[in-house]
Amino acid sequence: MIAAEGHFAIVSTGESRQPLAALLRMCGLAGEFRRDGSRADVAAVERMAATMHDRGPDDSGVWSQGPVALGHRRLKIIDLSAASGQPLIDPAAGLTGVFNGCIYNYQELRAELQAKGHRFFSSGDTEVVLKAYAEWGLDFVDHLIGMFAVAITERDSGRLVLARDRLGIKPLYLAETPGVLRFASTLPALLAGGGIDTSIDPVALAHYLSFHSIVPPPRTILRGVTKLPPATVRVYEPDGRVTEHVYWRPDFTRSAERAGWSEKDWQDALLESLTTAVRRRMVADVPVGVLLSGGLDSSLVVALLAGEGQRGLSTFSIGFEAVGGRSGDEFVYSDLIAERFGTDHHKIQIAANDLVPPLESAVAAMSEPMVSHDCVAFYLLSEVVSQHVKVVQSGQGADEILGGYHWYPPLAQAGREAALDTYAKAFFDRDAAGLARVLNPAYLAGGDPAREFVAAHLGRPGAATAVDAGLRIDTEVMLIDDPVKRVDNMTMAHGLEARVPFLDHEFVELAATCPPELKLAQGGKGVLKEIGRRMLPWDVIDRPKGYFPVPGLTHLEGKLLDRVNDALHAPEARRRGLFRDEYVNELLRDPNRELTPLRGNKLWQLGLLEMWLQNHGIG
Repeated sequence: MIAAEGHFAIVSTGESRQPLAALLRMCGLAGEFRRDGSRADVAAVERMAATMHDRGPDDSGVWSQGPVALGHRRLKIIDLSAASGQPLIDPAAGLTGVFNGCIYNYQELRAELQAKGHRFFSSGDTEVVLKAYAEWGLDFVDHLIGMFAVAITERDSGRLVLARDRLGIKPLYLAETPGVLRFASTLPALLAGGGIDTSIDPVALAHYLSFHSIVPPPRTILRGVTKLPPATVRVYEPDGRVTEHVYWRPDFTRSAERAGWSEKDWQDALLESLTTAVRRRMVADVPVGVLLSGGLDSSLVVALLAGEGQRGLSTFSIGFEAVGGRSGDEFVYSDLIAERFGTDHHKIQIAANDLVPPLESAVAAMSEPMVSHDCVAFYLLSEVVSQHVKVVQSGQGADEILGGYHWYPPLAQAGREAALDTYAKAFFDRDAAGLARVLNPAYLAGGDPAREFVAAHLGRPGAATAVDAGLRIDTEVMLIDDPVKRVDNMTMAHGLEARVPFLDHEFVELAATCPPELKLAQGGKGVLKEIGRRMLPWDVIDRPKGYFPVPGLTHLEGKLLDRVNDALHAPEARRRGLFRDEYVNELLRDPNRELTPLRGNKLWQLGLLEMWLQNHGIG
């Protein structure tokens, strides 16, 4: 389980910072691009889009022209006009596009593009994305500040362009067969389109069981589905050519122009950058909330909102009944923040015997299997939050960006040569021998794929120290395919948009160059703790590191244990034969004995995978 500080309450802002005519589209997109000479299957695209009703419950649209079809589900944060509906067609530019996300600087870009002669027929950010592409071509992504997945097709050339934001906050899944490409915001949407190879990818399975459920792009657990990597623009030509480029990658080395900075200089610069990031994510004419546990990261977001003049704050915290001696709430800390900033505070307590139904719902909402217990908490929290606000800010990402995890100090001591072993010891759930103990031979990929992947990533140029290399892989891979994906899946299951100021790309760029010793000070995130001392109760800053499991999922017993047992012995599981019977039976005899280095339950890891496969009809 990843440390999940700051994610179990909301603070809703009663005042909007600036009124906007049409900005937000936290939605779901889908499409098909054919290169076999036939027309696009519009019915398949409609089926794909229909599965994403929760991501976009307010409106829908489908467009097709020859070999291309695009579909969209729309979440109206505000009362958008028909002119901003999607798929959006720009006849003058010869472009049609679908977009999921939010461009925070869309107003500035709109003014810049108007000065260049572009005329707008809507007031939303989707048209800004299309006009940016018309003006700058494939470099349009360099001008966008925000989170996005976008598909644009050119009328005259027949080209299709796919792009994803720098930190992978918005997902984009792909399924390619000879002559046909399909894409969607969720993996289950692609399944609804039909024709997907749903066999298990052994390499991805090895990652899932070793790399704490993280399957790095482009793979997913299914052979027939991939995902577009973050910070990537991919171009599909009608003649079959495919090209792509990575347009952003932070540099984890020291910057010459900042060589003389003092600790206070770093604190001031990071605070200014984070304040800008929070301010950017306030744009809306509906209340914007903050997911809060009372930990450092999310509490800082609340404090910065208050500093920007927000009033009428209302907080909601979620906690779980203790199981096996493990606490399931951190209300004492969220209470401190509520008192300091005068919020209207609400606490929601969930009993352990109530977890099976929300667990089933959370699994159904997962685009890929995720073992973190936080998924259930996020699902339940989002269900409540969505009844009060449609937009929230989150403290996600601070640990990965600013050195909050327990494996960073050992990396500093180990140095580059021992970085791989140090990282693996702290983070990996299994090695090659462990995989052989779990999996039946047909599903063994050979070698140790996760270790090989991490070794290559840690050894890549552009990281000055072992700590920098560890922070880089966690920023570019782990963060995106665990915490960020978890938040997107669970919030969007309730039509709730989550924004992550710690993942503002300019803040990430600055933090990447910050000396590791400033990040690792004071037990981790030292530079952020010093910023926090300027505005937060010190009890929140100096508390022990907060790991927030759902105890009922960590300590398996009762109905939840029965559910895992049922999943592992279901007919589909028997036919699939992923796991060795002797290993499964050994875990079931003592279900809480084997834990991962991150305190996850290994039996839960196997059961969750089977639950996900069965829930999505993969048998």
